[in-house]
Amino acid sequence: MITLHFDKLFNNDRLLEPCFVSLPFAKGTLTDASSISLLQDNQALPIQTKITSTYEDGSIRYLFVRFMADLPANRATDITCVLQPESVKHTLPLSYTETVDGFTVSNGELTFEVENHSLHLFRTLDAFGKHYDKECFIGPYLTNSRQISFQMSFDHWTIAEAGDICIVLSCKGQLLCENTSSLPCEVRLTVYAGKSWVDTSVRLINATKDTLEISSYGFSIQEKEKDSVHSCVASSNYKTDFLTSDNGETVEKEITAQMLMNQGNEHFAEVFYGTFFADCTTRQCGVCGTIYQAFQNYPKAVRASSSGIELFLVPEGDTPVIMQSGMAREQRFQLYFHPSEEPLSEISNRSTIYQMPDRPVLSSKVYEAAGVMPDIFVHEKDFNTECALIQCGDSHARSYGMMNWGDTPDMNYTAQGRGNGHLIWTNNEYDFPHACMLMFAKSGIRRFLDYCLVTANHQIDVDVCHYSEDLLLLGGQWEHTQGHTVGGKIVCSHQWVEGILDCYHSTGDERYYETAIGIGDNILRLLDTPTYQKEGSFSARETGWALRSLTALYTETHDAKWLAKSDWIVNQFKDWANTYGGWLAPYMDNTVIRVPFMISVAVGSLMRYYREFPRKDIRTMILNAVDDMIENCLMDNGLFYYKELPSLNRLGNNPLILEALAIAYELSGNKKYLQAGFKTYAKTIENMAHSGGGTKHTLEDTVLTGSTGTKQFAQGFLPVATYYKALEKAGL
Repeated sequence: MITLHFDKLFNNDRLLEPCFVSLPFAKGTLTDASSISLLQDNQALPIQTKITSTYEDGSIRYLFVRFMADLPANRATDITCVLQPESVKHTLPLSYTETVDGFTVSNGELTFEVENHSLHLFRTLDAFGKHYDKECFIGPYLTNSRQISFQMSFDHWTIAEAGDICIVLSCKGQLLCENTSSLPCEVRLTVYAGKSWVDTSVRLINATKDTLEISSYGFSIQEKEKDSVHSCVASSNYKTDFLTSDNGETVEKEITAQMLMNQGNEHFAEVFYGTFFADCTTRQCGVCGTIYQAFQNYPKAVRASSSGIELFLVPEGDTPVIMQSGMAREQRFQLYFHPSEEPLSEISNRSTIYQMPDRPVLSSKVYEAAGVMPDIFVHEKDFNTECALIQCGDSHARSYGMMNWGDTPDMNYTAQGRGNGHLIWTNNEYDFPHACMLMFAKSGIRRFLDYCLVTANHQIDVDVCHYSEDLLLLGGQWEHTQGHTVGGKIVCSHQWVEGILDCYHSTGDERYYETAIGIGDNILRLLDTPTYQKEGSFSARETGWALRSLTALYTETHDAKWLAKSDWIVNQFKDWANTYGGWLAPYMDNTVIRVPFMISVAVGSLMRYYREFPRKDIRTMILNAVDDMIENCLMDNGLFYYKELPSLNRLGNNPLILEALAIAYELSGNKKYLQAGFKTYAKTIENMAHSGGGTKHTLEDTVLTGSTGTKQFAQGFLPVATYYKALEKAGL
């Protein structure tokens, strides 16, 4: 039995509210997804399941579950997942039919058609007695900085997901222009049984060699019934501010950098900032368009009038949004069709729920029992450590802006001049999404899941190369660099897949899975290059991080293609240690040195491989590496140095060492390894507890709040959590 807990949220009941959750299971526990039920007040709820991961024996590792629940006003509630021979079937109004050139979908409130090779999002749509034809739906459309216009062509629709309560339609298309190359574009429509809204996602890809400067980018629904039109636009920070007209006059709102600079907001912005929508209501029906996380993804604008609604993903007249070659970016909006008598308060309510949906959380005991994550689940909790982890995770900077939201600059790298005077972006270094997912599982704090989803969405769009003629770049993740990709490199040591896979399990969206596979394929190609053929000619973290990603992909897929290079890396580490007496890395022309945090990366990655394939030689290699590090890198004050040169022998502050020490204790049972980390642990907790601070200011194309990047939590969480757990096991 698994309990899904919903925190108290809104002050109105949500009846049959669509929700979703990722359920982890121990090996052998569940073999048939149809044998689970979700119960609320002992009544089975409508559900729809998708297996996102299995074990080698075919049993289910992660199950993505969509469901519809009655969530009460102003109080928390629990739902129970139980195993039973046959789950209860619900008959709900949801169906689709494949036509000669597309699909027809009906959900009891809406009926619409989508058409292949069309210039319109819908061919027809019917809601509350009103008929919209295809000419009502304009866009997405785009204009670049040279005033060249692009119009969306919806080339081919498919069903990405379908079940009793939800249908997801996907379309591969392109933004077309007669005078230049087309731009690939992906559109997704998500509809639920009995709900009169469509969640719409538009993902633009710059598959050209040139920088794309977007001067305007939008979507509109044109209104043919010109009389008795009520128009409204609204935005919220604390309370919703409405601009309305009862005779269809034009009303509009815009979000700019200056607005954000002058506006206070105390929310964790990955969870919520405010809502932002346009509504046009006639005698027959109304439609509201809400842009998802519009403030966070500024610039944005909305307009409503007797002519309909317009959603500006990039408003005309603002500074152009820059997409470098190979970048992608998804933007979402909800189209909510409603009766003409629907009050504005209810329209605003639905828009706000879209911005901050109800999300269930599971007890940490569920993840611990399933064994799908590292053992980070402490039972005798230390107040200072728990607070430090939460403070460090919460205090990361937020970078507003359409291309920056979900990432932060690395101000240390920037100050070093690596960007030639420009910001250096972290590009989710050390897998910030994965650290957040682990913290969510450990703590049950909902916002850490939101952190994971926002940053992983940025990672698979902006931080991954979606177009290049160079196969050593294609599909790979860019190393921290200027403008996310400008002058950047793609190397083995800065590519991560675990957080992306976490988001696949959490959302059921296969694009995360496909991106993770693409990163893995890129790593395999890089490992075949001459750079990585001779041990000791690069740092231990290079193939260390590669091994971590390849092992994660094998655990996920059981595909043997990930093992050949994994075995090769393991053997190379053995030869490396034999040749140099340890994993020493080249630095200057005439030096090879120990770098404790890079050695720790290798230890952590080898341990992930060891857990899949236990071998005595790997155990010995790990213990020898940690022994060597303690003997040579531990200073008299109890801390480890940064690097092994008189010019670099400063106090180390990298917590990755703690993970290596915890692993050595796990393999040996010898407390000496944990004792060697006492000072590093104390210093790390102190640094985490005092992280944060900084003012809000405008830098280049971002409004930045705070100064601490995501890297501190990304590199610190798992080492601290594993060492913390090891201390408990050791009675220390």
